[in-house]
Amino acid sequence: MRARPRVCEALLFALALQTGVCYGIKWLALSKTPAALALNQTQHCKQLEGLVSAQVQLCRSNLELMHTIVHAAREVMKACRRAFADMRWNCSSIELAPNYLLDLERGTRESAFVYALSAAAISHAIARACTSGDLPGCSCGPVPGEPPGPGNRWGGCADNLSYGLLMGAKFSDAPMKVKKTGSQANKLMRLHNSEVGRQALRASLEVKCKCHGVSGSCSIRTCWKGLQELRDVAADLKTRYLSATKVVHRPMGTRKHLVPKDLDIRPVKDSELVYLQSSPDFCMKNEKVGSHGTQDRQCNKTSHGSDSCDLMCCGRGYNPYTDRVVERCHCKYHWCCYVTCRRCERTVERYVCK
Repeated sequence: MRARPRVCEALLFALALQTGVCYGIKWLALSKTPAALALNQTQHCKQLEGLVSAQVQLCRSNLELMHTIVHAAREVMKACRRAFADMRWNCSSIELAPNYLLDLERGTRESAFVYALSAAAISHAIARACTSGDLPGCSCGPVPGEPPGPGNRWGGCADNLSYGLLMGAKFSDAPMKVKKTGSQANKLMRLHNSEVGRQALRASLEVKCKCHGVSGSCSIRTCWKGLQELRDVAADLKTRYLSATKVVHRPMGTRKHLVPKDLDIRPVKDSELVYLQSSPDFCMKNEKVGSHGTQDRQCNKTSHGSDSCDLMCCGRGYNPYTDRVVERCHCKYHWCCYVTCRRCERTVERYVCK
């Protein structure tokens, strides 16, 4: 009788893999694309890991985009790990793409974040590539219709957000539009969270300016619309992750919709991340549910946040160790124009979870 829960977990894991509920982010396996693959011929598209047939077709018809999309996949990995470095779930499982564990296979809060970040990242990368002239099919974004403000003028090269959103959505949403890939509830959740990611990207568009004038007087400023860095978009999405709403798939009128589980009198807000299944606490290692545990994770003894030793170590305690750090010190500016520094070594105490 004691073996039954393990059997159930194994069956659940196998079922999740069979239903293909996370095809939408399997394209992140492009982060492992070898540099030797030139991606300059359509037959190369079949060699790319993690793509569904619709994405392979998009690759063939938009081959010039693929280097940018590979770059986006790598940026998702880095941005996710950076955003969750201070949390029990630290996004390390994203590096298993395309063979995810249940933390990303199921409709969890964590998968909600990754879908949103992935959708934002691919559109971000394409919009920036248009600006830098890396893509022949697009150029700078349009000049804004509103006046730029006193002393300012529109100029420069704006990030082409509209083209980035168009092509990014075509690629990242393609797997969720395949008929036989998971439940309808999962599809709706993935598509909703992907759109939340693109909404966060839109919100990151800001006016950037460069000064012109005699002796740096800044009498005139040339301004354009530019996107914030992806790490800033990831920070915004992490805030939405922390306040994400659990939903259920329930009839409303003639169709089923995602509605908040505990507040099903209102529809889901367009700005909120949603999830269908609760996550474990990620304290103990259990790869069947996608938890790597926090044993040997570094913690902050003086912090009161999620990286504190109390929270990170789940009450198990922690072990101290000493580390030698080499850093620049006693820096001096020399006219004109360079800085010299000495290298200093100091010992610091660090802590890891038991």
